[in-house]
This record gives sequence, structure tokens and C-alpha cells, in this order.
Amino acid sequence: MKILLLEDDVILQEIIEEFLRENGYRVESFYDGEKALDAIGTDRYDMLLLDVNVPNIDGFEILSYLREIGNTTPAIYITSLAGIDDLKKGFDLGADDYLKKPFELEELRARIEHIVRLYRLQEEIEFDGMKFIPKAHQIIIEDQLIEMRQKEAQVLEYFIRNTGKIISCDEIIENVWSDDSMPTHATIRTYIKNLRKMFTKEYFDNIKGEGYRFNIL
Repeated sequence: MKILLLEDDVILQEIIEEFLRENGYRVESFYDGEKALDAIGTDRYDMLLLDVNVPNIDGFEILSYLREIGNTTPAIYITSLAGIDDLKKGFDLGADDYLKKPFELEELRARIEHIVRLYRLQEEIEFDGMKFIPKAHQIIIEDQLIEMRQKEAQVLEYFIRNTGKIISCDEIIENVWSDDSMPTHATIRTYIKNLRKMFTKEYFDNIKGEGYRFNIL
């Protein structure tokens, strides 16, 4: 599991990063909010650990922007801002947890593990000799790791959980997209086209006039 850590205290950042790596997590650390946001825009993370008072763009602004554009990556604030108004603001912006400094590293680990269980971040779906990790947006085919976009993973997961059922574009939109970002049928067809390219076998049947059916051979 890959974690982004935003913390401008050099010593604390090194302590947290070392601790998380010892517990099996991949970590990328940043001191600067702007650089952290750039990284989130170009890479994929399973969880965000965000300090608030950091250079250029603070942690509150980062999460506010991410939630506005539909990024739902779980986030924990780790901050010295201990007031109830700050805590409320953090949760209102979409944080999943709020940890006040100073804190014990074991408490941080417990909170991370709770979110991992809550969102099933490490759940694997096995089919036809492959492993699909929905929340990580990854599929493993013959030991080859393939990264996919978040929506591609969500579309694939919906098809797998409804194997053998004919699914219309409207049903996919209703169950995968939120009301404020409705795609067109052409967009759905593009996602399915991209998914088809990931496999050497054909799993998607095109049922003319009705939709698609996912078949595990």
C-alpha cells in the first residue's frame, strides 16, 4: 500500500517514514504542499497523511481541492492544530481521521489499519488466474502489475461482481458515477475499450441494443 506523507518537520517526517516502511508500507514524503499536490495529480496513492501548516498550499486547501474534483483517497490529518474548530474543519473537508500532535506512532498505525479495513484497501478479487485489487486500481496478470485509472477499476469491479449479467451503460453510470459528474455513453464505451486492451482474452460481450456482459471463461 502506497502512502503520501506531507510533513514539513524534517525530523518528524523521517521518524514517521521509517516507522511506516518498517510496517510494510510504501511511502513518498513531501515538505511542501504544492509539490505534494503535484504528486497526487500525477501518481496514485492509497492514503494521504497531511499536516496542515506547510509551505505554499496548506493541508486544508489540498484536501478541499481533491474532494472538489472527486478524489476520494482516504486522508488522515496529523497536525498540531488542536482546537475543536480545526478538527471540525478537517472532517467537513472530507478527512477520514484527525490525529493531534504529539502522538504515539502505534496510534498512527492503528488509525491507518482501521481505514484499511474500513475501505477494504487490500481486498483482492481472483478470477481466471488473475488478481484484481479494486481500491489500489491494480490487476496482476502472470506476475505483471498493471495500473489502471480509478474509474476503470470501479467499472471493472462492477462487472466482475455482476458476472454473466447484461449491464447497460445507464446502469454503470448509476452505480459508479456520482450525480455531479455524469459521463456520456461514449465515455462508458471508451472505458470498456481500455479494459479490453488489458487482457489477452475477451471477457466483455457486446449485447447489441442492451449493453455488455462480463464472462469469466
